[in-house]
Order: sequence, then structure tokens, then C-alpha cells
Amino acid sequence: MSRSRGAKVGMTTGRASDRLSRRPGGSEIAGALFGIGVAAFVDETVFHQLLHWHHFYDQSTSDVGLVSDGLFHAFGWFAVVSGLFWLAGLRSRRALDWRRWAGGALLSAGAFQLYDGTVQHKLMRLHQIRYDVDITPYDVTWNIIAVIMIVIGLAILLVARRGRPQLS
Repeated sequence: MSRSRGAKVGMTTGRASDRLSRRPGGSEIAGALFGIGVAAFVDETVFHQLLHWHHFYDQSTSDVGLVSDGLFHAFGWFAVVSGLFWLAGLRSRRALDWRRWAGGALLSAGAFQLYDGTVQHKLMRLHQIRYDVDITPYDVTWNIIAVIMIVIGLAILLVARRGRPQLS
């Protein structure tokens, strides 16, 4: 009796998880986590480590700035890994729509960058892109690139939502 009951529970759980993985938004969420993580990784690697233009938090000592960079880097990789695990789960159930995933990735990367450029740079003043230079061209470029990513991501999502899902 316990064998049939266990099989029935497994079948029900399998169907429920299959429904959850196929509901709208799954591919977008996996892409969003990946996009946020990659945007954080590029920011951390290029501007913090390679160019040494700033730390995540510049209102204290260099040691505090390095610790804040490490936490920011860990956050970015946590988002990437989470997004990739989500993607793998969708793909294993043939519920992944690559167009929605790409749209979610670009939209979230752009949104993250726009948030960074407006809220963190200007409102919270955690850091600026650069110091001791006129930052206007840097700010404009940073935010224009963010808006371009958002627009492309939204366009991909709109096209994907109008058409039939392309699951893989």
C-alpha cells in the first residue's frame, strides 16, 4: 500500500511542479536573476577591479570599500548562479522560452544599471562612476546604455508574449 501511495504523491508533485515551471514569468525570472548578476559582475570587474575608479561604498576607508566590493561581488554571483539553476530547471522540464529569458536578462540588467546610476550614484551617493573629473559624460553614457538595454529587453518580451512560446 505504501508503494502505490508514494507513487501517487510523486506523480502529483511532478504535475504541480510542471505547472509551476510552465506558468508565465518563469523564463523571465531566470533571465532577470542572470541579468542582474551579470550587470553587477561587469560593474564590479571593470570599474572596481580593473580601472579602480570606485568601490561599491566610497564614504569610508579603502578597507571598507574593498569589503563592500566583496559583498557586491558575492551578491552578483549569487544572482547569476540562482538564475542558472532556475534556467536548468526550466530547461529540464522543457519549459524554457529563450526569447523571454533574453528579454528578462536585458530588461533587468538595464534596470539594475539605471538604478545604480540614479539611486546609488545620485540619491544615496554611495559612490560616483569616477572622481576628480567631470562625471557628466560618464553619467549620461551609463544611463543611456541602461535605457537602451531596458528598451531592447521590453521589445523582446513584447514580441515573445504576442507569439507562441518557443519552449526548449
